Amino acid sequence: MNNNTAKITPEAQNTETVKPVILNPVAMVESGEMQLHDVIAPNDVEVDFDFVKVNNVYYRTLFVAGYPRFVAPGWLEPVVNFNSSLDISFYVYPVQGKSVLDDLRRKIAEMEAEISTDIERGRIVDPSTTAKLEDARALQEQLVKGIERYYEFSFYITIPANSVDELNNISRQIESLLGSLLIVAKHASLDQREGFLASAPYGQDRLAITRNMDTTSVATTFPFTSAELSSDRGVLYGINSQNESFIIFDRFSLENGNMTVFATSGSGKSYFVKLEALRSLMIGTEAIILDPEAEYKALCEAVGGEYIAFSFNSPAKINPFDLAQIREEGENQLGLKILSLHSLMKVIMGQISPTQEAMLDRALILTYKAKGITNDPETQTKEPPLIEDLYKTLIGMEVPDALDLAARLEKFVRGSFQGIFDKQTNINLNNPFTVFSVKDLQDALRPIAMFMILDYIWTRVKKDIKRRILIVDEAWHMMRYPDTAQFLWSVVKRARKYYLGLTTITQDVEDFLSQDIGKAIVTNSALRLLLKQSPAAIDKIGDLFYLSQGEKQLLLAANVGEGIFFAGPHHAPIRVVASEEEHKLINTKPQDSPQGTMPNLKAWNKEA
Repeated sequence: MNNNTAKITPEAQNTETVKPVILNPVAMVESGEMQLHDVIAPNDVEVDFDFVKVNNVYYRTLFVAGYPRFVAPGWLEPVVNFNSSLDISFYVYPVQGKSVLDDLRRKIAEMEAEISTDIERGRIVDPSTTAKLEDARALQEQLVKGIERYYEFSFYITIPANSVDELNNISRQIESLLGSLLIVAKHASLDQREGFLASAPYGQDRLAITRNMDTTSVATTFPFTSAELSSDRGVLYGINSQNESFIIFDRFSLENGNMTVFATSGSGKSYFVKLEALRSLMIGTEAIILDPEAEYKALCEAVGGEYIAFSFNSPAKINPFDLAQIREEGENQLGLKILSLHSLMKVIMGQISPTQEAMLDRALILTYKAKGITNDPETQTKEPPLIEDLYKTLIGMEVPDALDLAARLEKFVRGSFQGIFDKQTNINLNNPFTVFSVKDLQDALRPIAMFMILDYIWTRVKKDIKRRILIVDEAWHMMRYPDTAQFLWSVVKRARKYYLGLTTITQDVEDFLSQDIGKAIVTNSALRLLLKQSPAAIDKIGDLFYLSQGEKQLLLAANVGEGIFFAGPHHAPIRVVASEEEHKLINTKPQDSPQGTMPNLKAWNKEA
């Protein structure tokens, strides 16, 4: 052996440089050496009993096999916002109405036969069969009328993970989350390949596991867009509980600035309205409040507002015969005032005959004429008459009908109610936050006082146009009488013209909505808030606001300060929130706000 011969050891062989082979997929596809799908295909695919492994990623597909009877809109929002990547696929197939009706007719007949058989044999009827029969009959009626259409719906979720343990963990979380929504999800065992392809962006439902749904039910499954009620300026009303966004809105940016608030007692309606009034004040909107229960007194004092209480001994007086003292083209101010007084007198006097109504009209004209006030606008700046002047005019007519009317007025002039409504007006609306309280008046006098105060506010609003909100708490008092309800409706219709937003609040939904005027007030309010509702009123509320069954359930189970907020054609679930300082100012619960601990807003602003 030649000692000079070089030896290559195995170690040296392993250290030799190996030049990498560089492939050009585009060139190979163009030359025909490789197909396109070979280029983009994964290196390996493993199909197992309960998952699919693509390269190093594991996938498992779940299909939804069971749904609850009722769901709320946006019920899939927790799944969409799950803190892990998911592939979600929906498939919606329209179904011919005739075939659905034939199937429904057959199913209804089967369920009726089952119930009849159970009754004949003395068995207890299965409650689930009864519920299904009710749903089937309701759906049959809606399909026949064309209110609903029918669809088949598929829902699949494919979960990616880096390991089998991670895949199992995420799967359990998803199943638990869906279970909390009363939704049953199952693994597509032995069909994971088809499940994976069904969730891929091919538009092919390889599993074909469907559930029958009507239009309303299918509409609730779209979670990808949620109602956003947030604008650049306005008042913070609360937080959208569906996506945690702020609900910020300027009520005067809509077709009108009116709002209605419906809720049961203790559900937070006054809290919400006081919060809005406080925040509106901070952006330059004046607030006028008609307060039957003195709930706004502490807030009024804290913001340096004017609190006007009406009672027998109160110095504050309003003369219902006041004129607006402004001239508008085509309007007869005296005629409008006399029409308003007709409504007020019917509330005071009760039912009157057509003859007495004509007599009252004549007496009102004569009463103003005695003070030198006629249809001539130049005369309408004179001092207006009092209710005592009308009483004397009726006495002076010396006919039975007029004397009867005078007798009904007498208690307000010389009787037990003297001193409340028989003085000249000595108040004004100069303060940006004014509260009128009627708590100290008897229940029989409250509708009269609220009518007079609202009429007074209306004449002053017309005289001096500013950005204002007018809050009428416990508005059901005014809905008890047709004339007061009609006057409230007239304010709702005309408020927009004078830059006024009227807020009506009531807990007695039945009384408020029992009249057509109450429904008209709601439909002419661009903003509406529904908080917790009672089971007795939920059907009327649902019919008026076109609520789904899920939304009804939301209102029945709502906590304090939770509900649905409507702004024009849009609505969203809301959670009313306040800062600690705001809470101290507006909370009126005795156990939470001991007397004497209410902070001063001016000091709070200075600290802020």
